[in-house]
Amino acid sequence: MNYDYHCGVIDAFNEVIKAEVKHMALSHPSTSQEIEELLPFAEKITKQYGTKYEVEPELLITDLFPYKENKGKTVIIFWKKDEIINKYHALKQQKEEAITNNTYNQVREEIAYQFGKLLSYSDEAIKQYIQNNNEKE
Repeated sequence: MNYDYHCGVIDAFNEVIKAEVKHMALSHPSTSQEIEELLPFAEKITKQYGTKYEVEPELLITDLFPYKENKGKTVIIFWKKDEIINKYHALKQQKEEAITNNTYNQVREEIAYQFGKLLSYSDEAIKQYIQNNNEKE
């Protein structure tokens, strides 16, 4: 892991979250041990910018990002307004319920779209991410 690079990404994301340019951001998918190494910096930077963070050991997997790069990885989620993290958790629950009810294929694109919106991606960017993802779950 390139510690300085990851810290730079975390700093930049939190600056744009503070400025409300982005609602939510994710650290790079990493091992839980790598995330543990980043936590002191994440705590310091979120205090500096007035943002919040949460370690997510089971990131919501959608058609937005490659399955193999995210499954089994840990990320740090950053946000400013609690409604954003609440929407993330609700979206994750929605996917779990859809899988249980065998309706996930009907809602999978919408779940990916909503996840993209939480990350402040444009409609066109979301469409491109989904189209270009060759490793869907």
